[in-house]
Amino acid sequence: MTQTNLKKRIRQKEHIYGVSVSMMIERDSLAERVDKGGYDFVAVDSQHAAFSEERLVAFCNMADELDIPVNFRIKHTRNTYLIGNYLDLGPSGIEVPQVELEETVDEAVAYFYYPQQGIRSWGGAARKNAAGTERLQYADWWNNFGMLWMQIESIEAVTHARRLAKDGVDCLSFGPTDLTFSMESHPNHALQSVDECVKYVAKELEGCSTAVCFRNGNPSTREKYAEMGVTVFLE
Repeated sequence: MTQTNLKKRIRQKEHIYGVSVSMMIERDSLAERVDKGGYDFVAVDSQHAAFSEERLVAFCNMADELDIPVNFRIKHTRNTYLIGNYLDLGPSGIEVPQVELEETVDEAVAYFYYPQQGIRSWGGAARKNAAGTERLQYADWWNNFGMLWMQIESIEAVTHARRLAKDGVDCLSFGPTDLTFSMESHPNHALQSVDECVKYVAKELEGCSTAVCFRNGNPSTREKYAEMGVTVFLE
C-alpha cells in the first residue's frame, strides 16, 4: 500500500490540486490532463451528473492504473448512510454536498471509517487496495488514507463551519454558486460575498486539521485563494 497519502498532506495544509472530470473520460485523455496540470487527484460527480455504479468502478480502476486518487461527490446530502457502499466501488474519497447539520457530519464519519473509528461494513472486491489484505491491517490503512469532505453551500454552513469540522473530516469544500443563492436570501448578513465567506471559514479553521477547498476553476486564481487560506484547489 504505497499510494501517496493525500489525507496526511491535506491535514498538514500542503497545497493540493485536483481537477473535475467526467466518469466517461477516456484513459489517455485523463492521463494527459492529470500530467499536464500536475494534479494530485481527480474529482467525479453524481450530484449533478449521470451516474452508474458500474461506471464508477471502471473509472476508479482506470485511475488506479494511473496512480491518481478519485474523490467522489455523492448524489444527495441524505445519502450519507450509503457512503460505505460508495467506497466499496473504489473511490479514495467522498464529498458530501450541501452540508449544514452536525448530524449529517456525524453520520458521514460513521459510515466512512471502519471500526473502531466508525461503523463501515466490511466487504467489497472493488474497494481501493482491497486485494490480499488482512482485515485489521486494511481497516487501519483506510482510516489513515481515505479522504472525507463536507461541502458548505449556505450562509448557515459557513457560520457554523467550525462545528462541521469534526474529527474525521479532512476538508470543508465550498460550493460557490449555491452559496451565492443563500447570500441573496440573506441581504443583511455580515458576509456579503463568496470571498468574504472563504476568508471567514479559513480563519475559523486556524489550528484545526480540517482544510479549506475552493472550486477555483483554473490555475490562474490559485494565488488569490491561497492568500485567503485555501489549501485545496479544485479546477
